[in-house]
Amino acid sequence: MSENRPEKPALVLHLAAGGEPLLFALPADAAADLGTRLTQLVKNNAVETITTREGSTVAINFAHVAVAYLDDLNRKGKVFGLH
Repeated sequence: MSENRPEKPALVLHLAAGGEPLLFALPADAAADLGTRLTQLVKNNAVETITTREGSTVAINFAHVAVAYLDDLNRKGKVFGLH
């Protein structure tokens, strides 16, 4: 895989209400597609349905999301912004 594509991609959501972030493991193709649209989903307070790597379907209301990004579940350091 290329250096920019995570081995085990995950959607990470930090809710506006606080608490621990939500992580959803994604198939690589879904992560690539979502990555191109993630900024607009948050900006537009959209509702989007995603399919996780395990095959579950999840509806996400981005109006309640403060921060959303794609990350690699294999990454050792879990400090935001530092790879």
